[in-house]
Amino acid sequence: MKKIFSTLMLILCFAVVAAACGTSGTAPSSGSSTSNGAAPASGSGSTPAAEPQELTFKHQLGETKVKKNPKKVIVFDFGALDTLDKLGVEVTGVAQKSLPPYLAKYKDSKYQNIGTLQEPDYEKIASIKPDLILISGRQQTAYPELSKLAPTLYVGVDNSKYMDSFKENMKRIGQIFSKESAVDAELAKIEQTVKDVKAKASSSGKNALVILANEGTISAFGPGSRFGLIHDVLGITPVDKNLEVSTHGQSISFEFIAQKNPDYLFVIDRGAAVGDAAKTGAKPLVENELVKKTKAFANGNIVYLDANYWYLSGGGLVSSGEMINQAAKGFK
Repeated sequence: MKKIFSTLMLILCFAVVAAACGTSGTAPSSGSSTSNGAAPASGSGSTPAAEPQELTFKHQLGETKVKKNPKKVIVFDFGALDTLDKLGVEVTGVAQKSLPPYLAKYKDSKYQNIGTLQEPDYEKIASIKPDLILISGRQQTAYPELSKLAPTLYVGVDNSKYMDSFKENMKRIGQIFSKESAVDAELAKIEQTVKDVKAKASSSGKNALVILANEGTISAFGPGSRFGLIHDVLGITPVDKNLEVSTHGQSISFEFIAQKNPDYLFVIDRGAAVGDAAKTGAKPLVENELVKKTKAFANGNIVYLDANYWYLSGGGLVSSGEMINQAAKGFK
Protein backbone atom coordinates (compact mmCIF):
# COMPACT_ATOMS: atom_id res chain seq x y z
CA MET A 1 0.00 0.00 0.00
CA LYS A 2 2.82 2.35 0.93
CA LYS A 3 4.43 1.58 -2.43
CA ILE A 4 1.24 2.50 -4.33
CA PHE A 5 0.88 5.77 -2.38
CA SER A 6 4.48 6.75 -3.10
CA THR A 7 4.00 6.04 -6.79
CA LEU A 8 0.85 8.23 -6.93
CA MET A 9 2.62 11.13 -5.21
CA LEU A 10 5.52 10.91 -7.67
CA ILE A 11 3.12 11.00 -10.66
CA LEU A 12 1.31 14.02 -9.17
CA CYS A 13 4.60 15.95 -8.76
CA PHE A 14 5.55 15.28 -12.38
CA ALA A 15 2.13 16.53 -13.52
CA VAL A 16 2.49 19.81 -11.61
CA VAL A 17 6.00 20.45 -13.00
CA ALA A 18 4.88 19.68 -16.54
CA ALA A 19 1.92 22.07 -16.28
CA ALA A 20 4.16 24.87 -15.03
CA CYS A 21 6.62 24.39 -17.89
CA GLY A 22 3.83 24.41 -20.44
CA THR A 23 2.55 27.88 -19.45
CA SER A 24 5.83 29.72 -18.93
CA GLY A 25 7.45 31.95 -21.61
CA THR A 26 10.92 33.24 -22.27
CA ALA A 27 11.54 36.58 -20.49
CA PRO A 28 12.80 39.41 -22.67
CA SER A 29 16.39 40.48 -22.12
CA SER A 30 16.72 43.63 -20.00
CA GLY A 31 18.81 45.42 -22.61
CA SER A 32 16.50 44.95 -25.60
CA SER A 33 15.49 48.03 -27.66
CA THR A 34 14.51 48.96 -31.17
CA SER A 35 17.15 50.32 -33.51
CA ASN A 36 15.52 53.75 -33.76
CA GLY A 37 14.82 54.14 -30.05
CA ALA A 38 11.04 53.64 -30.43
CA ALA A 39 9.16 51.55 -27.88
CA PRO A 40 8.13 48.02 -28.99
CA ALA A 41 4.53 47.50 -30.12
CA SER A 42 2.03 47.07 -27.30
CA GLY A 43 1.22 43.47 -26.43
CA SER A 44 4.70 42.20 -27.32
CA GLY A 45 5.40 41.37 -23.69
CA SER A 46 8.69 43.32 -23.62
CA THR A 47 9.47 46.52 -21.71
CA PRO A 48 9.63 49.90 -23.56
CA ALA A 49 13.01 50.71 -25.09
CA ALA A 50 15.15 53.47 -23.59
CA GLU A 51 15.19 56.82 -25.41
CA PRO A 52 18.19 57.15 -27.76
CA GLN A 53 21.11 58.84 -26.05
CA GLU A 54 22.63 60.21 -29.28
CA LEU A 55 20.94 62.15 -32.07
CA THR A 56 22.24 62.76 -35.59
CA PHE A 57 21.41 65.96 -37.45
CA LYS A 58 22.17 66.93 -41.02
CA HIS A 59 22.55 70.67 -41.46
CA GLN A 60 23.92 73.27 -43.87
CA LEU A 61 27.55 72.64 -42.93
CA GLY A 62 27.54 68.88 -42.50
CA GLU A 63 26.33 66.19 -40.12
CA THR A 64 26.60 66.30 -36.33
CA LYS A 65 26.07 63.64 -33.68
CA VAL A 66 24.78 65.15 -30.43
CA LYS A 67 24.33 63.46 -27.05
CA LYS A 68 20.96 64.01 -25.39
CA ASN A 69 20.89 66.62 -22.61
CA PRO A 70 24.50 67.84 -22.96
CA LYS A 71 25.88 69.48 -19.83
CA LYS A 72 28.50 71.90 -21.14
CA VAL A 73 26.97 73.98 -23.91
CA ILE A 74 28.54 77.03 -25.55
CA VAL A 75 26.51 79.28 -27.81
CA PHE A 76 27.52 81.76 -30.51
CA ASP A 77 24.07 82.21 -32.02
CA PHE A 78 21.93 84.64 -30.00
CA GLY A 79 18.70 83.18 -31.36
CA ALA A 80 19.72 79.79 -29.97
CA LEU A 81 20.73 81.48 -26.72
CA ASP A 82 17.36 83.19 -26.25
CA THR A 83 15.70 79.85 -27.01
CA LEU A 84 17.68 78.02 -24.33
CA ASP A 85 17.00 80.86 -21.92
CA LYS A 86 13.27 80.63 -22.63
CA LEU A 87 13.37 76.87 -22.07
CA GLY A 88 15.31 77.17 -18.82
CA VAL A 89 18.41 75.40 -20.16
CA GLU A 90 21.68 76.54 -18.59
CA VAL A 91 24.73 77.26 -20.77
CA THR A 92 28.45 77.36 -20.01
CA GLY A 93 29.83 79.95 -22.41
CA VAL A 94 28.70 82.72 -24.78
CA ALA A 95 30.19 85.43 -27.00
CA GLN A 96 29.72 88.26 -24.50
CA LYS A 97 30.91 91.29 -26.45
CA SER A 98 27.85 91.87 -28.66
CA LEU A 99 25.09 90.55 -26.39
CA PRO A 100 21.79 92.36 -26.96
CA PRO A 101 20.23 93.98 -23.86
CA TYR A 102 17.53 91.33 -23.48
CA LEU A 103 20.31 88.74 -22.97
CA ALA A 104 22.45 90.93 -20.68
CA LYS A 105 22.34 88.32 -17.87
CA TYR A 106 24.91 86.32 -19.84
CA LYS A 107 27.56 89.01 -19.26
CA ASP A 108 27.86 87.65 -15.73
CA SER A 109 31.23 86.11 -14.82
CA LYS A 110 29.52 82.77 -14.18
CA TYR A 111 29.45 82.37 -17.98
CA GLN A 112 32.67 81.82 -19.91
CA ASN A 113 33.49 84.37 -22.61
CA ILE A 114 34.22 82.29 -25.73
CA GLY A 115 35.40 85.09 -28.04
CA THR A 116 33.51 87.29 -30.49
CA LEU A 117 30.92 86.38 -33.08
CA GLN A 118 33.55 86.52 -35.82
CA GLU A 119 36.57 85.29 -33.84
CA PRO A 120 36.04 82.33 -31.50
CA ASP A 121 38.58 81.89 -28.69
CA TYR A 122 39.66 78.37 -29.60
CA GLU A 123 42.00 78.04 -26.62
CA LYS A 124 39.26 78.98 -24.14
CA ILE A 125 36.77 76.67 -25.85
CA ALA A 126 39.24 73.77 -25.73
CA SER A 127 39.74 74.34 -22.00
CA ILE A 128 35.99 74.18 -21.38
CA LYS A 129 35.70 70.81 -23.15
CA PRO A 130 32.11 71.47 -24.23
CA ASP A 131 29.58 68.77 -25.05
CA LEU A 132 27.91 70.95 -27.70
CA ILE A 133 28.62 74.15 -29.66
CA LEU A 134 25.78 76.04 -31.36
CA ILE A 135 26.66 78.38 -34.24
CA SER A 136 25.07 80.28 -37.13
CA GLY A 137 26.12 82.28 -40.19
CA ARG A 138 28.75 84.51 -38.57
CA GLN A 139 30.76 81.41 -37.54
CA GLN A 140 30.48 79.39 -40.75
CA THR A 141 34.17 79.64 -41.58
CA ALA A 142 35.08 78.50 -38.05
CA TYR A 143 32.98 75.33 -38.30
CA PRO A 144 35.83 72.93 -39.26
CA GLU A 145 38.00 74.08 -36.35
CA LEU A 146 35.15 74.16 -33.83
CA SER A 147 34.08 70.66 -34.88
CA LYS A 148 37.49 69.37 -33.80
CA LEU A 149 36.80 70.64 -30.28
CA ALA A 150 33.22 69.41 -29.80
CA PRO A 151 30.05 68.44 -31.69
CA THR A 152 29.11 71.66 -33.51
CA LEU A 153 25.58 72.21 -34.77
CA TYR A 154 24.60 74.93 -37.26
CA VAL A 155 21.31 76.54 -36.27
CA GLY A 156 21.23 79.52 -38.63
CA VAL A 157 17.93 80.24 -40.37
CA ASP A 158 17.59 79.73 -44.12
CA ASN A 159 15.93 82.98 -45.26
CA SER A 160 14.61 81.37 -48.44
CA LYS A 161 12.35 79.18 -46.26
CA TYR A 162 12.33 81.04 -42.98
CA MET A 163 9.51 79.37 -41.06
CA ASP A 164 10.40 75.81 -42.07
CA SER A 165 14.03 76.39 -41.17
CA PHE A 166 13.19 78.19 -37.92
CA LYS A 167 10.79 75.48 -36.77
CA GLU A 168 13.26 72.72 -37.66
CA ASN A 169 15.97 74.38 -35.56
CA MET A 170 13.63 74.86 -32.62
CA LYS A 171 12.43 71.26 -32.74
CA ARG A 172 16.03 70.05 -32.85
CA ILE A 173 16.89 72.07 -29.76
CA GLY A 174 13.75 70.67 -28.13
CA GLN A 175 14.88 67.12 -28.92
CA ILE A 176 18.41 67.65 -27.66
CA PHE A 177 17.31 69.05 -24.30
CA SER A 178 14.09 67.03 -23.89
CA LYS A 179 11.94 70.18 -24.18
CA GLU A 180 9.75 69.09 -27.10
CA SER A 181 6.39 70.03 -25.55
CA ALA A 182 7.59 73.48 -24.45
CA VAL A 183 8.92 74.20 -27.94
CA ASP A 184 5.69 73.04 -29.57
CA ALA A 185 3.66 75.34 -27.31
CA GLU A 186 5.75 78.40 -28.21
CA LEU A 187 5.68 77.58 -31.93
CA ALA A 188 1.89 77.30 -31.79
CA LYS A 189 1.64 80.88 -30.44
CA ILE A 190 3.93 82.21 -33.17
CA GLU A 191 2.07 80.36 -35.91
CA GLN A 192 -1.23 81.81 -34.75
CA THR A 193 0.15 85.36 -34.98
CA VAL A 194 1.47 84.63 -38.47
CA LYS A 195 -1.93 83.32 -39.52
CA ASP A 196 -3.67 86.46 -38.22
CA VAL A 197 -1.29 88.86 -39.97
CA LYS A 198 -1.45 86.96 -43.26
CA ALA A 199 -5.23 87.23 -43.24
CA LYS A 200 -5.01 90.98 -42.56
CA ALA A 201 -2.32 91.48 -45.23
CA SER A 202 -4.30 89.56 -47.83
CA SER A 203 -7.36 91.77 -47.43
CA SER A 204 -5.55 95.09 -46.98
CA GLY A 205 -4.11 95.61 -50.47
CA LYS A 206 -1.19 97.45 -48.85
CA ASN A 207 2.51 97.06 -49.70
CA ALA A 208 5.72 97.65 -47.77
CA LEU A 209 9.43 98.28 -48.03
CA VAL A 210 12.00 97.08 -45.47
CA ILE A 211 15.21 99.11 -45.08
CA LEU A 212 18.35 99.00 -42.93
CA ALA A 213 19.82 102.35 -41.86
CA ASN A 214 23.58 102.19 -41.40
CA GLU A 215 25.91 105.16 -40.83
CA GLY A 216 24.04 107.55 -43.09
CA THR A 217 23.30 105.01 -45.83
CA ILE A 218 20.27 102.81 -46.44
CA SER A 219 19.76 99.43 -48.05
CA ALA A 220 16.57 97.60 -48.96
CA PHE A 221 15.58 93.99 -48.27
CA GLY A 222 12.92 92.12 -50.23
CA PRO A 223 11.51 88.57 -50.38
CA GLY A 224 14.00 85.80 -49.60
CA SER A 225 16.37 88.19 -47.86
CA ARG A 226 17.66 88.53 -44.32
CA PHE A 227 14.59 90.54 -43.26
CA GLY A 228 12.25 89.09 -45.87
CA LEU A 229 10.00 87.37 -43.34
CA ILE A 230 7.78 90.47 -43.49
CA HIS A 231 6.90 89.39 -47.03
CA ASP A 232 7.63 85.66 -47.08
CA VAL A 233 6.10 84.71 -43.72
CA LEU A 234 3.57 87.43 -42.97
CA GLY A 235 2.40 87.83 -46.55
CA ILE A 236 2.78 91.63 -46.72
CA THR A 237 3.18 92.59 -50.39
CA PRO A 238 6.65 93.95 -51.29
CA VAL A 239 6.69 97.33 -53.01
CA ASP A 240 9.43 95.91 -55.26
CA LYS A 241 9.68 92.15 -55.85
CA ASN A 242 13.02 92.38 -57.65
CA LEU A 243 15.30 93.70 -54.92
CA GLU A 244 18.75 92.12 -54.75
CA VAL A 245 18.95 89.27 -52.23
CA SER A 246 22.21 89.61 -50.29
CA THR A 247 23.45 89.74 -46.71
CA HIS A 248 23.76 93.52 -46.78
CA GLY A 249 20.73 94.22 -48.93
CA GLN A 250 20.45 96.40 -52.04
CA SER A 251 21.89 99.87 -51.66
CA ILE A 252 19.20 102.44 -52.43
CA SER A 253 18.62 106.19 -52.29
CA PHE A 254 15.84 108.19 -50.70
CA GLU A 255 14.72 109.05 -54.21
CA PHE A 256 14.09 105.32 -54.66
CA ILE A 257 11.80 105.29 -51.62
CA ALA A 258 9.92 108.37 -52.87
CA GLN A 259 9.51 106.81 -56.30
CA LYS A 260 8.26 103.47 -54.95
CA ASN A 261 5.97 105.30 -52.49
CA PRO A 262 5.29 102.35 -50.11
CA ASP A 263 2.22 102.13 -47.89
CA TYR A 264 4.46 100.94 -45.05
CA LEU A 265 8.15 101.55 -44.41
CA PHE A 266 9.80 99.17 -41.93
CA VAL A 267 13.13 100.49 -40.59
CA ILE A 268 15.94 98.62 -38.82
CA ASP A 269 18.60 100.86 -37.24
CA ARG A 270 21.97 99.09 -37.26
CA GLY A 271 23.53 101.89 -35.22
CA ALA A 272 21.14 101.16 -32.37
CA ALA A 273 22.11 97.48 -32.47
CA VAL A 274 25.88 97.91 -32.38
CA GLY A 275 25.60 100.50 -29.60
CA ASP A 276 27.57 103.34 -31.12
CA ALA A 277 26.92 106.36 -28.88
CA ALA A 278 27.76 108.72 -31.75
CA LYS A 279 24.66 107.58 -33.62
CA THR A 280 21.65 109.86 -33.32
CA GLY A 281 19.24 107.14 -34.42
CA ALA A 282 17.66 106.40 -37.76
CA LYS A 283 14.65 108.71 -37.51
CA PRO A 284 16.37 112.01 -38.47
CA LEU A 285 18.02 110.22 -41.39
CA VAL A 286 14.93 108.44 -42.65
CA GLU A 287 12.23 111.07 -42.19
CA ASN A 288 13.62 113.60 -44.66
CA GLU A 289 11.78 115.73 -47.20
CA LEU A 290 11.66 112.95 -49.80
CA VAL A 291 10.31 110.30 -47.47
CA LYS A 292 7.75 112.73 -46.07
CA LYS A 293 6.10 112.68 -49.50
CA THR A 294 5.31 108.96 -49.22
CA LYS A 295 2.05 107.33 -48.18
CA ALA A 296 3.94 105.61 -45.36
CA PHE A 297 4.81 108.94 -43.73
CA ALA A 298 1.48 110.60 -44.47
CA ASN A 299 -0.46 107.78 -42.78
CA GLY A 300 1.89 107.30 -39.85
CA ASN A 301 3.11 103.96 -41.15
CA ILE A 302 6.86 104.24 -40.72
CA VAL A 303 7.60 101.40 -38.33
CA TYR A 304 10.91 101.31 -36.41
CA LEU A 305 11.78 97.71 -35.56
CA ASP A 306 13.96 96.69 -32.61
CA ALA A 307 17.39 96.01 -34.08
CA ASN A 308 18.38 93.88 -31.09
CA TYR A 309 16.01 91.20 -32.38
CA TRP A 310 16.18 91.94 -36.09
CA TYR A 311 19.88 92.62 -36.55
CA LEU A 312 21.74 90.95 -33.68
CA SER A 313 19.75 87.80 -33.02
CA GLY A 314 16.68 86.45 -34.81
CA GLY A 315 15.90 82.81 -35.36
CA GLY A 316 15.09 82.07 -31.70
CA LEU A 317 11.87 81.42 -29.83
CA VAL A 318 12.09 84.87 -28.24
CA SER A 319 13.64 86.87 -31.09
CA SER A 320 11.57 85.41 -33.93
CA GLY A 321 8.45 85.74 -31.82
CA GLU A 322 9.25 89.40 -31.10
CA MET A 323 10.09 90.12 -34.74
CA ILE A 324 6.75 88.76 -35.88
CA ASN A 325 4.88 90.54 -33.08
CA GLN A 326 6.52 93.88 -33.91
CA ALA A 327 5.72 93.60 -37.61
CA ALA A 328 2.17 92.54 -36.74
CA LYS A 329 1.71 95.52 -34.42
CA GLY A 330 3.11 97.93 -37.00
CA PHE A 331 0.91 96.63 -39.80
CA LYS A 332 -2.33 98.23 -38.63
